[in-house]
Amino acid sequence: MFEGISGIGKIPELKKRILFTLGMLAVFRVGSHIPAPGVHTEVLAEFFRNMQGTMFQMFDMFTGSNFSQATIFALGIMPYISSSIILQLMTVVIPHLEKLKKEGESGRKKITQYTRYGTVILACIQGLGISFWLESLTSPSGMMVVTEPGWSFRLITVITLAAGTSFLMWLGEQITERGIGNGISLIIFAGIVADMPTAILQTIQLVSIGQLNLIIMIALLIMMVIVIAAIVFMESAQRRLTINYAKRMMGRKMVGGVSSHLPLKVNTSGVIPPIFASSIIMFPATMANFADPTAMPWITYVVDALRPGALIYELIYVAMIFFFCFFYTAIIFNPSDVADNLKKSNANIPGIRPGAPTAAYIDKVLSRLTFTGATYLSVVCIIPDILISQLNVPFYFGGTGLLIIVGVGMDTMSQIQSHLVMRHHEGFARKGQLKSRR
Repeated sequence: MFEGISGIGKIPELKKRILFTLGMLAVFRVGSHIPAPGVHTEVLAEFFRNMQGTMFQMFDMFTGSNFSQATIFALGIMPYISSSIILQLMTVVIPHLEKLKKEGESGRKKITQYTRYGTVILACIQGLGISFWLESLTSPSGMMVVTEPGWSFRLITVITLAAGTSFLMWLGEQITERGIGNGISLIIFAGIVADMPTAILQTIQLVSIGQLNLIIMIALLIMMVIVIAAIVFMESAQRRLTINYAKRMMGRKMVGGVSSHLPLKVNTSGVIPPIFASSIIMFPATMANFADPTAMPWITYVVDALRPGALIYELIYVAMIFFFCFFYTAIIFNPSDVADNLKKSNANIPGIRPGAPTAAYIDKVLSRLTFTGATYLSVVCIIPDILISQLNVPFYFGGTGLLIIVGVGMDTMSQIQSHLVMRHHEGFARKGQLKSRR
């Protein structure tokens, strides 16, 4: 492993991509310290100190504490994720979008353009809601969060937050295209990792003042190690289907007659389902917090029900994870296409006829694997969160945060490894080049 890491500096293209990614993430962290105009950040911080264990804290985790600090990136990348979900769901029911999806690169660019438009619209709507909410906030000491409320503040807030989200969207696309790893996931990853030292210090302080028992803290650390080990194991787990290639004559030579395998990941969708599920749940929960509980008393019950650790929240969260696991897997993996490619390559799965029976068999195996993967994601995400909500530990140690950190880290390292292996093989090819006869 360390030899591979040391080899990164010897590959100019890979080195350039990694430096570009780190540079873009540094820009994101710099922007996280630029406050939105018209907000008293110290008063807002005082308010958020009393919101531990609520949906606000989870939303703040996904934005890298930008929401609680009211920075220009307060909305984070969540409007883009919500827009992507909406477009992917609409692709199934709208023939025009389904046609664009099948057009290849040109169709993908058009869908990406629609996703950007949707991101801006959602960011404007959420920005307006946040501006009204900020105007209604007062700290426990009675100070107003917004110094000069009114439509001028609301308009500036909408423009600032929508521009911040649009910039993060562009930043993520640039990382995906010119850097290493998935840009959107890395932005969320960077925000969570940047707040880990603060969460660790808060936990140490809880132990030092006796609010958190040392034995419970040790048990929590053991649980974290077990969760991380489970994530690493499950993210690497595969079901390998044996593939036999029939013998055939090619010129004067007999080729084929070899066996290979088709690897199917247990968790094909990666960390996408928990991120999507959290995004969907956070939207109504956040809107409910913006409403006036005196005018609508039932809002209080909605907010309590959608609090991390609550039974209704966890049930909805698990249902959303299962839905997005199957939905996202169906989008990125088509058993019929795989079966057609195997048939064209004169290959087959032992005991399964080529064509439609092969597609049905692959779909059956993939469905079982997806169910297993969804169950694993649900357990990893909800069990630690339930325990943590009972122990009143900083939320960053929750299962969702750990899953994103480990999952995104593994995906990024896998891409780096792919670059190293590709260049390694290229080096062998260069050594084996034939010399000129002259």
